[in-house]
Amino acid sequence: MKSLERIVAEKLLKIKAVKLQPNNPFTWASGWKSPIYCDNRKTLSYSDVRNLIKIELCRTILENYPEVDAIAGVATGAIAQGALVADALGLPFVYVRSSPKDHGLENLIEGDLRPGQKVVVVEDLISTGGSSLKAVEAIRKDGCEVLGMVAIFSYLIPVATEKFKNAGVSLVTLCNYDAVLEEACATNYIETEDLETLKEWKKDPSSWNPNK
Repeated sequence: MKSLERIVAEKLLKIKAVKLQPNNPFTWASGWKSPIYCDNRKTLSYSDVRNLIKIELCRTILENYPEVDAIAGVATGAIAQGALVADALGLPFVYVRSSPKDHGLENLIEGDLRPGQKVVVVEDLISTGGSSLKAVEAIRKDGCEVLGMVAIFSYLIPVATEKFKNAGVSLVTLCNYDAVLEEACATNYIETEDLETLKEWKKDPSSWNPNK
């Protein structure tokens, strides 16, 4: 029987939410060259994938953070998923902006959180972890406790693992880079000879050179 990680990997590859191009790398906003690109917003367009992710995120939260009082989504990619999860669990929902609004109340957190509430943060994707942990910091500054974070996918970049550890934030994901590679190999999505290139990228993505 396939693991959940592999099942989600299969779905993400099938709808092209995850693409692997070791011979024609993508360029991230950071300038990094990458043989993989993930856009989990695509999952919202497919009801079977959307529901699978919603159900599994809910299960993950109930199993790992049963004391949860509220759900927070990280803007913009996790707003929809976070709202779906909060609705299914019957919990309050807020979302955290990347920066405060430049008008009106200049909110960073949209919605109502009460000091002392125990919050689980929902993310769509973990890359270096920077924006995700900024959301955690904002919630903590608002007087709430962050029980942990759940996400659809993680690139498993070592620097992100270190950042989460230093911030004292528990992270559970439904799928990850390694599971995608396993599924891609099993379904002949990639050639066996490309596997080493893909594994090499994860070791040090900031300085990976596709032309080596």
